[in-house]
Amino acid sequence: MKNNKIKMLFLCTGNSCRSQMAEGWARALKREEIEPYSAGIKTHGLNPCAVKVMEEAGVDISGHRSKRVDELSNIVFDCVVTVCDNAHESCPIFPGCTKVLHHGFEDPPRLAEDAETEEEKLNCYRKVRDEIRRFVEEMPGNLNIF
Repeated sequence: MKNNKIKMLFLCTGNSCRSQMAEGWARALKREEIEPYSAGIKTHGLNPCAVKVMEEAGVDISGHRSKRVDELSNIVFDCVVTVCDNAHESCPIFPGCTKVLHHGFEDPPRLAEDAETEEEKLNCYRKVRDEIRRFVEEMPGNLNIF
């Protein structure tokens, strides 16, 4: 750990929503303790609804980019947190002493599939955004990584 910060990767399937929100919250709330990154098993592009609800909460992730985990292969992570079941099941092997943990969150696009209005749709994203915030607020103590 350089600078006593935990190098942490938030990993999900497409690096479009949940992992992006987790990285954004970690940057906003834990910048002194965590050096956060996010990636996906594949890329789906940055989800505009995730950007919107994070902006509502005062966190700008609009400059983030959806990336595959192999783009970060030069970084040695202290901890990888899979934030969806698919990423957990498909998680690649990480070298060294990287601890891999799972904390799944519901998929906002899937939750919003039956939404009849834009507001109902955004409420699905807000629900997951707030769950991720609570999870990140408890870091790193809730991870038992050391």
